[in-house]
Amino acid sequence: MAAMTDFALFRADGDRLVPQDIARSLWRDDQMHGVATSGALARGLERAVAELGRDDLRPARYTVDLFRAPSMSACTVRSSVVREGTRLCLVDAVLEQDGRAVARAGAIFLAPSENPSGAVWSSDDVPQPPPLDLVPVSEEPRVPMFSSDEVGWSQVFAEHQNASRKQTWQTALQIVVGEKASPFQAVAGVADSTSMVMNWGDAGVEYINTDITLALSRLPVSMEIGLSARERFAHDGIAVGTSVVFDREGPIGTSTVTSLANARRAVDFTQHDFGEETTSGA
Repeated sequence: MAAMTDFALFRADGDRLVPQDIARSLWRDDQMHGVATSGALARGLERAVAELGRDDLRPARYTVDLFRAPSMSACTVRSSVVREGTRLCLVDAVLEQDGRAVARAGAIFLAPSENPSGAVWSSDDVPQPPPLDLVPVSEEPRVPMFSSDEVGWSQVFAEHQNASRKQTWQTALQIVVGEKASPFQAVAGVADSTSMVMNWGDAGVEYINTDITLALSRLPVSMEIGLSARERFAHDGIAVGTSVVFDREGPIGTSTVTSLANARRAVDFTQHDFGEETTSGA
């Protein structure tokens, strides 16, 4: 078995991040996928907060705008602190390639405390990970699991090319070779797969997401993270969808994507066969 960092999305070259082959998108051969883009931006934001010495803060809201298709060339992430206060810190980051911005992100980091004593409604529709006999606890890289109402859990992507509601269970990839990804980097990368559980239908993935908004009440307990589709609406080529983010201890937040129709370049998963030692990202 290869070491976990052998599956990292980037290798560091000074201040630059050089995409590895696993960061390549299925939309186009020379395009980097959103998992890599989001993971790199989350890393930059987290490092900016660490440089302030604020280990008392936790990422609670993270938004990415994917306004240009990133290539497979080297990139840099530049971060800036917008506002730092006692209980919060707002940070922005931009991912640049060849001197041009291709994506940006903003995050708010909050200071945890205690829940008030008053009772408040919470949904009892709680997603569950795949059974342990099917997916044992592990942080080693493996092919993502998907579940659709028609099939149940499996790693055979073609089985889930249908119109039913979907879930995914993934082990997050390392962002940079030689660095263990933080829980925030892990969930930020996996959040790009919200588009997979929201926009994957019986003709493949026919929408490309233009953003990701991740809201977290806590961080995941490990690199194993799930997404479960909850709501989706589409009109005039614009789709919005929200999933529940969960780990082995229960729900931890939500992830929302806005997407544009891209049917002429749809990703057809009946044409892709992922082996045991590979991972995927549209």
